Amino acid sequence: MKQRVTGIGGFFFKTKDPSKIKDWYKTHLGFNTDQYGCSFWWKDQKGNDCMTQWSPFAEDTTYFQPSEKQFMMNFRVENLVELLETLKKEGVTVVGEIEEYDYGKFGWIMDPEGNKLELWEPVDKAFL
Repeated sequence: MKQRVTGIGGFFFKTKDPSKIKDWYKTHLGFNTDQYGCSFWWKDQKGNDCMTQWSPFAEDTTYFQPSEKQFMMNFRVENLVELLETLKKEGVTVVGEIEEYDYGKFGWIMDPEGNKLELWEPVDKAFL
């Protein structure tokens, strides 16, 4: 099996007012925000363009369920289908079904402390 996680794909958190918090981060920390939050671009060890997403969500979002936590981490992975099959065999709880978009495939798992983790097999060039 290839490397499992290759980097942090995103950090998502609940907030009372996503627009207000995006404006605060833009004003005080210089985030280049858009409707989704802020995209951070970087290069991997092979020189490929890669992106990590920072996104505030409304505090009543159901996207993090079944987790009750205030945040969800997204990890970049190389082969989502194979990784989810391996994780199932290892007894990891897989949540929902794989979803595929032009910018990548997504799957979800739960860690032992009830954190929902989003696994993303990215297609970074979709954002360029």
